[in-house]
Amino acid sequence: MSNPLKKLAGQTAVYGLSSILGRFLNYLLVPLYTSSLVFKDPADYGIVSELYAWVAFLMVLLTFGMETAFFKFRNERDDKEHVFNSSLLSVLLINGGFLTLIILFHQSIADRMLFGNNPEYIILLGVIVVIDAVSALPLAKLRAEERAKRFAVIQLSSIAINIGLNLILLLLFFDKENPEQGVRFILIANIIASLVKPAFVYKDFLNLTFKLDFTLIKLMLRYSFPLALAGFAFIINETIDRILLKHLTYSANLEELGEIASLKAAEAQVGIYSASYKLAMLVSIFLQAYRYAAEPFFFAEAKSKDRNKTYVKVMNYFIGAVFLCFLAVSLNIDIIKHFIPNPNYWEGLKIVPILLLANVFLGIYINQSIWYKLSGQTKYGAYIAIGGAIFTVGLNVAFIPTLGYIACAWVTLAVYGGQMVASYLLGQKHYPIPYNLRKFGLYSSVSLLIFLTFQWIDIEFGIVQLVVHNFFIVGFIGLVWFMEKLRS
Repeated sequence: MSNPLKKLAGQTAVYGLSSILGRFLNYLLVPLYTSSLVFKDPADYGIVSELYAWVAFLMVLLTFGMETAFFKFRNERDDKEHVFNSSLLSVLLINGGFLTLIILFHQSIADRMLFGNNPEYIILLGVIVVIDAVSALPLAKLRAEERAKRFAVIQLSSIAINIGLNLILLLLFFDKENPEQGVRFILIANIIASLVKPAFVYKDFLNLTFKLDFTLIKLMLRYSFPLALAGFAFIINETIDRILLKHLTYSANLEELGEIASLKAAEAQVGIYSASYKLAMLVSIFLQAYRYAAEPFFFAEAKSKDRNKTYVKVMNYFIGAVFLCFLAVSLNIDIIKHFIPNPNYWEGLKIVPILLLANVFLGIYINQSIWYKLSGQTKYGAYIAIGGAIFTVGLNVAFIPTLGYIACAWVTLAVYGGQMVASYLLGQKHYPIPYNLRKFGLYSSVSLLIFLTFQWIDIEFGIVQLVVHNFFIVGFIGLVWFMEKLRS
């Protein structure tokens, strides 16, 4: 395709079918989980949220940056199947060892995670992570081969099965007086749905040659280790707050409330925070679809003489899109809050705009991060992510005991904002891309001004509020369109 921007947009649209539509369909389970039919008490939803925080955390650890290394080495070498074989085999060996340890020590792990009465959660969680981790390379291969439609079919099939099983198990067989059963049903449904991925790409596993190229693996690991370290630190920024929120709140209230009540209160904090985060993650749904297409696209464009011009234009549109998401959700929160049907969760709505803005900063940082991947200076990605992780842990430990989940929201905003700035400054020094800071300032300041204006002018919920709020959202779209067409 002659126009690289059109190519990126086209692939983003196809990947969006599996990620945006897929994630949206998965989001439809949130009203079910947070309803009186399933987890009426936020504490029970907090358990599910924490377990899936661990899933995200472990997925980064167990793929150890091998997807990005696979893209790079596949693009540079002629023996593409050999690169894939070595990558997949190394991931399989690591995950096999991990699952063995989980099975052997699941009770002691459950005790430390405050799930001592339900050690089966740990085994189920471990199986989910391993299936998804070993499926990641075959799916990355589809992306590298630009087989976006097959990728979308696989992802959507898995999601459809997961949703179907959740509905069947929770609506027909679940006893709402036994919330532990609900947690088990959710994890079992996920395992069955995850098995769809390796089933679709079974030929990649059948054709696997059990011979490791240690020289190649060493080169790939040398490239991927900083990325894995950065990813590990990145996921600390993204998920550790839920884990810390539970354990620090539990410890802070233990003496006053006792073991059972303090654990329940801590899990409720996690449940409320996680439900509010779901509303804010509407920005990250767009980010996921974009990332699937953008990473191989940026590597392919690296050889073009007009690459910087392309990267700048992509960033301009991207910033306009994420700030539009910020406005669309924050100004329509009185409607969107009903996505969570149980008012027991609504006390957390005040943190949604904070988390939305945090995800905007995260998206910009992710878009910038291509500079250190293209230049091979992945150590800087690790430095930024590790610095963010240190601040995330330190600030959450300092403020959660007194502020609870509100601390988690503000720390997320501060850390993602800091990483965005750090990545920009380092990128301009080591791999300069002349991003248009004026447009960033214009789009960000206008969107924040619109939001703050309607925080100050509180229009009662109704048709007038909907019309006025969305009129300004349309106006923001017009501004972005005008500014981009002006220079195109």
